[in-house]
Amino acid sequence: MSQSVPTAADLLRAAKTSAVHLGLRDSYGITRESEALKAWRETGTRNVDPESDHWRSWVELIQDAVSRGMVVRRARVVSEPVSEYIRYEHAGTSVIVGAGEQVRWMPHWLASSLALPGNDFWLFDGRLVRFNHFTGEGASATPEYTEDPAIAELCASAFEAVWERGSPHADYAV
Repeated sequence: MSQSVPTAADLLRAAKTSAVHLGLRDSYGITRESEALKAWRETGTRNVDPESDHWRSWVELIQDAVSRGMVVRRARVVSEPVSEYIRYEHAGTSVIVGAGEQVRWMPHWLASSLALPGNDFWLFDGRLVRFNHFTGEGASATPEYTEDPAIAELCASAFEAVWERGSPHADYAV
């Protein structure tokens, strides 16, 4: 794959009306999260300070998008009982909700009748898709970017179906 793939942050900065993210994995092995995950495992406490180095750049990005009138939504499809990683992720979600993201959680068993893309994605303004690819261990792999209208429509439809069936973050207990 030789195409240059913009970062999710760059696409979010350029978006005009909306950004939606669908997460489908129960575990990730993201290098930049390794220290925070280790600390959470050791203490059972997650850093939820939006001003911290861990959160600041994302919180500012979301706050900027929302202040421009954008709607930013994230839906996570998870196995139940949830994995250790999902418990970690859930413990920090209040930070992104506080920044302005709307977040819902949906158990995998509710997805059986849905047509879902095979990979996590971001969809910007209903037309630009950035697929996030991962290795078997959950590490980030080469992402993919497309403006194909049929793929954008599939992603939009999948996201809305998950969103409709999902529970708001405040109502979803892990």
